[in-house]
Amino acid sequence: MIGRGILIFFCTTLTAFDAGAEIYTWKDAKGRTHFGDKPPAQSQAKTLDLQINTISRPEIEPLENGSLSSRKQVVIYSTEWCGACRKAKGYFKQKQIPYKEYDVEKSAKGRQDYARLKGRGVPIILVGNQRMNGFSVSGFESIYLAR
Repeated sequence: MIGRGILIFFCTTLTAFDAGAEIYTWKDAKGRTHFGDKPPAQSQAKTLDLQINTISRPEIEPLENGSLSSRKQVVIYSTEWCGACRKAKGYFKQKQIPYKEYDVEKSAKGRQDYARLKGRGVPIILVGNQRMNGFSVSGFESIYLAR
């Protein structure tokens, strides 16, 4: 039986995969549990319904303009290769939600903030004083539309 901590680790690290991919779990012939986006053809795999966690974030320095605006400011810490990051940015553009992006691999500020936020995966999305690890439309809307 896989421990809860290991399952949480897998769920958080799997957010780096393409956001459109489904995650499956199955047992092999020896009874070991596996996770992946492509189950073996002969397995009875089950689709996992992953929930993105949302927590309050620590205070960080204001953006370049010197102050946080009264409207909810959206900041995304991302990478170029991240499918969930692309999905989030596409959603922001579709809904005309202004956002500030920092690439945690290419931007010095992105790397510094990511370290300060104790980042362990991407994207990290900040909305006002709320933090979202990963991306889902429902999770984002719950923090963006709150208040």
